[in-house]
Amino acid sequence: MVTTIRLVLFDIDGVFTDNRLYVGSEGEVFKAFNARDGVGIALLQSHGIECGTISGKRSAALEYRMRELKMDIISLGVHDKLGALEEIRRDNGYTDDEIAFVGDDVIDLSVMNAVALSYAPADAHPLVIDAADHVMHSNGGGGVVREVAEHLLEIGGIARAEQYNRLMDQWGRQQYAQ
Repeated sequence: MVTTIRLVLFDIDGVFTDNRLYVGSEGEVFKAFNARDGVGIALLQSHGIECGTISGKRSAALEYRMRELKMDIISLGVHDKLGALEEIRRDNGYTDDEIAFVGDDVIDLSVMNAVALSYAPADAHPLVIDAADHVMHSNGGGGVVREVAEHLLEIGGIARAEQYNRLMDQWGRQQYAQ
């Protein structure tokens, strides 16, 4: 199956994170992110696939991490995710057939049903698992973003052994040969 996906959108909590919130005594929120997922974003972008978020939550931690990953589209604090999808399509010239979405909870179902391909982490809500085109082996926060990236490139006709060539060229093979 060759895919024409040009944009992958991700929910954040339950996809990039394991849904846990660490709250400090001053009310600050901390979240744990998996470094493999950052590689997944870079991998997709190295193949010309843009990446973005549609998240119901907004926090300094989320915004910092998404900017650090150089996400192409960052939509945080969204309660109407389908409306956010429509705005992203309109503002960026995408069609539903060019978009994939990764979500884990029932608030994500409307977007999952509107795009070409939908993914869910292994520990997603049962309704989301039923609606997803592909359910990953990884749980949210456990590298699911990278697993989605590799799967999407593989169904796009790029063998796993070849997927990292562009990224390694961009990063400089010598840097990682040590």
